[in-house]
Amino acid sequence: MDSIILHEFERAIKKVKIKSCLIMSEDRLIFQYYKNKKVEMNPQKVNSCTKSILSILIGIALDKGFIKSISEPVSSYFPEQINKQTDVRKRHITIEDLLTMSAGFDWPEFGEWNYFAPMVFSSDIVNYVFERDLQDNRGEKMNYNSGCSHVLTAILQKATGMKAIEFANIHLFKPLGITKTNWFEDSKGINRGADGLNMCTVDMLKIGALILHEGKWKNIRIVSSEWLKKSTQPYYLTYESIGYYAYHWWVRNLKINREENSNTEMIFALGFGGQYICIVPQLHMAIAIASELYEDSLKPLRILEEFLIK
Repeated sequence: MDSIILHEFERAIKKVKIKSCLIMSEDRLIFQYYKNKKVEMNPQKVNSCTKSILSILIGIALDKGFIKSISEPVSSYFPEQINKQTDVRKRHITIEDLLTMSAGFDWPEFGEWNYFAPMVFSSDIVNYVFERDLQDNRGEKMNYNSGCSHVLTAILQKATGMKAIEFANIHLFKPLGITKTNWFEDSKGINRGADGLNMCTVDMLKIGALILHEGKWKNIRIVSSEWLKKSTQPYYLTYESIGYYAYHWWVRNLKINREENSNTEMIFALGFGGQYICIVPQLHMAIAIASELYEDSLKPLRILEEFLIK
């Protein structure tokens, strides 16, 4: 990549509240920026990037037989909570519906709530999710729902007999050399699947590299390529400013060099405040960003597209 473009990119990110940015291209670290040494050395809150890492963990659990199928009804893991619900449609919600956030719950996270605050104040978040009314049938449309993510960590815990952080440490983090992490829990001891992870930016980049290499890390298989291909397919067109939703990953169509018929996809994790793990397979590129842009979480995405992906 042109050094002049990288210099312009660095100037742009220094003007906003971006704390760190790492770019890998063709397996080489071509750009590194940290606001200070503290940001470099300490884990940062990645917010909803947690969701995308959770998607990888669900795939690993499937690969290893802890979860039989994403077509399994969620009620098989929580029969008491779901079978008491008067709306019998809830009994047919599947793990896949949670992954695509198409379970159908009335959940105005991007509407009147403007965040998922009511959920975090509940003493039983899983039950709080199941108590919500259904406004759509399962599988009809995507509606952003952090409750789905938390239920997925609860399923992972039930299926494996381990907390999500324990499972991640064994099957994902340790193999990638990721040692500085923290994953907050709810009052029931379930890791917060929506937003609970803290990670260093360099470790976020490792997650991007894992996706770029189709589930392998230094020639060791971590998660099946079949799962990664399936989990990063664009299933639901969501918000025009973002793109499509997959299995807890976002997918965005890009124009490379502004040419006709030059569409390529960027797969990315997006966390509130401008936390990103981006993968552009066609460019053999992975990017990790940590920010404090709570007034404009999409700002880093626009800067990336303006300077690097054009």
